[in-house]
Amino acid sequence: MSLALGIMACEMSLRVHFYTVTELVLKLSDAYRSGTLERLVRDLKQLDLLILDEWGYVPIDREGSQLLFRVIADSYESKSLILTTNLEFSKWGGVFTDEQMAAAMIDRLVHHGHLLMFESKSYRMTHALMRHTAVTETPDRKEPT
Repeated sequence: MSLALGIMACEMSLRVHFYTVTELVLKLSDAYRSGTLERLVRDLKQLDLLILDEWGYVPIDREGSQLLFRVIADSYESKSLILTTNLEFSKWGGVFTDEQMAAAMIDRLVHHGHLLMFESKSYRMTHALMRHTAVTETPDRKEPT
C-alpha cells in the first residue's frame, strides 16, 4: 500500500522518496561522517512524501537513532511520512536504544497521523513458492503437497 500511495503521489508530480529505515540510517551516518549531512537533510526537507519501510526490523545504534529522529522532527507538520512496521509502539524504545527518543518520535508521528492496521494473513506467506513446490517423500514415490 505504501508503494501504491507513493506512485500516486509521483503521478501527481509530488516529490517522493522511498527508503528502508536501515538504508536511510546508513545514508545519514555516512553523510554525517563525510560532512554532507546538512545537504542530505536539506534534500529530505524538499520532499513532499517520505516513505520509510521496515521500521523497527533492525536495531539502530544511538547515533543512527538520533539522526533518524532529526528526519522525523524535521518532517513534523511539514511533509507527509509513511512508515511500515509490524512493531507495536511499546517496542520502539528497544529498537531505537532510547525510550525518550522513541516516545518523542511516536508523539510527532501520531499527532497528525493515521494508523492503518492490517491483520490478515501475509500475502507472501500465502503465495510462497516453497509452500506450492514442497515435495513429500514416501519410500516408493514423491508427491507434491
